[in-house]
Amino acid sequence: MLYERRGFRFRSSARMLAALVFILLCIQPGHGQTCTEGFAYDRRSRQCIDVDECRAMPDVCRGDMRCVNQNGGYLCLPRNLYNQPFRPETPALPEPLYPETSLGFPEPFVPDPAGSVEASYPRVRSTAQCILGYAPAEDGSCHDIDECETNTHHCNPTQVCINTEGGYTCSCIEGYWLIGGQCQDIDECRYGYCQQLCANVPGSYSCSCNTGFLLNTDRRTCQDVDECEEEPCSHGCLNSYGSFMCNCDEGFELAVDGITCTDLNECEFSDFLCQHNCANTPGSFYCLCPPGYYVFEDGRSCEDINECDTGNNTCTTEQVCFNFQGGYTCLDPLQCQPPYIEVGDNQCMCSAENPACRDQPFTILYRHMDLSPGRAVPADIFQMQATTRYPGAFYIFQIKSGNDGREFYMRQTSNVSATLVLSRPISGPQEVVLDLEMVTVNNVINFRGSSIIRVTIFVAEHKF
Repeated sequence: MLYERRGFRFRSSARMLAALVFILLCIQPGHGQTCTEGFAYDRRSRQCIDVDECRAMPDVCRGDMRCVNQNGGYLCLPRNLYNQPFRPETPALPEPLYPETSLGFPEPFVPDPAGSVEASYPRVRSTAQCILGYAPAEDGSCHDIDECETNTHHCNPTQVCINTEGGYTCSCIEGYWLIGGQCQDIDECRYGYCQQLCANVPGSYSCSCNTGFLLNTDRRTCQDVDECEEEPCSHGCLNSYGSFMCNCDEGFELAVDGITCTDLNECEFSDFLCQHNCANTPGSFYCLCPPGYYVFEDGRSCEDINECDTGNNTCTTEQVCFNFQGGYTCLDPLQCQPPYIEVGDNQCMCSAENPACRDQPFTILYRHMDLSPGRAVPADIFQMQATTRYPGAFYIFQIKSGNDGREFYMRQTSNVSATLVLSRPISGPQEVVLDLEMVTVNNVINFRGSSIIRVTIFVAEHKF
């Protein structure tokens, strides 16, 4: 009886050629995985499984031999081994002995019927002939040999033995694959098993998540954590993917810790936020104005309070209330100094018939005005004009007194008029009294006279 197994030298070149073709057909790529001879890599189970050579190579066994697949190989057994019916062999009975009639036995010996007498020796049943991987049982049948249990397998120490009908399979536990006959750890992290962070461990892997995420129950994917539910911010919170962002109410700014809010001092941003003074408050600010002003509707600029219109003044009934920027003054009734006499509203006259008036201006007119120190220069601030014109006369306009700081000058605009011009910035608060003189000259009648406009200018303290 001839048995043939893979790995033995074939006796014919035809069988060697068939085996070579079979080996080439069985080599299959599996993500770089190779299996030992007689096994092929299964992508689904990620294991090396036995190849049925009898089905893959129908003519692997020649002549009257039958192919029987084995784990990792095959056998060629005689076909009559499978065609012969199983017959338990019965031991031959001893031939009956017949006595000699010459010994004087009158009757011949008749043997008992078959089966009526038990044999005086044990009967031995014939054992069945079982193929490789099976062993005979007591009932005469063949049962599988558990090579893994009996430790008769040839798996490497790194492999796991799995018993099969008539053989066994050498495989690797989950998390390992077979490389060069050895079970080596699979680096699952290379294949993106984890959504975010992955740590490879022997035979397995461990997933974790970045800050701001939680690992889901599938132990692979991560879900965003809504940090705003825990109210980490002192004001407002905006959740984002994997993080959160704090924001602050108007008038506050985010501190360096990114969580708390500190008051924003708007008054330090600019000197022009308020027209006068700025007062900071938590989350806001407000503007202040000096006495004599109020905060305008825009909340920033200052407007003069007209104390004369509001009645919030201390002037008597005999006095006249004059308002200027940031304050007011009470003007006493006009009192003309001799030799002048009062001739009208805010006007004094010195009569030509009075000898004391010979070298004095003919009239003195009193006027009042206010001026802001922030006035752009040059600026026209007052106009003077002759009210009476004489044939052949011409007029000269000049500042007679009061212009000690040289802030003003007269610019003649026509033959009968001139304008008072502010030529230099002026500071306040102060009160400036200017005597503006108009000289009338008539050479025809040899006449020379003058008139005075006494202008009192109240310069405010502030530039608004």
